[in-house]
Amino acid sequence: MIKQLWNSYSYAIILIAFSFGMVFLLFLNTGNANQEEYVKVEVKQGDSLWKIAEEFKDAHNMSSKDFVAWVEEFNHIHLGKIHPGDTVYLPITNGEIISETNLASVILED
Repeated sequence: MIKQLWNSYSYAIILIAFSFGMVFLLFLNTGNANQEEYVKVEVKQGDSLWKIAEEFKDAHNMSSKDFVAWVEEFNHIHLGKIHPGDTVYLPITNGEIISETNLASVILED
């Protein structure tokens, strides 16, 4: 019975298995790529999400409110609570130019 099913539907079974595999790999790859494409900064004493939004205002085209909402959602931050030493991703792609004053707080990766 199984041999008969395989002979009749082997191409469909292989196609479905291949499709599931590709979708799985796509999801794995997408999760890592999202973080790698954005600039990340280390939170310093006295920083807030609003202060960071103001500091990087020339590097993005969002309102401060939208910037803070994006950072909270992407970084899973609840009620805007950040602490010195935390690392947060910003809605600024690594390819965008950042001014020299902001460059000091950006964590550069190899």
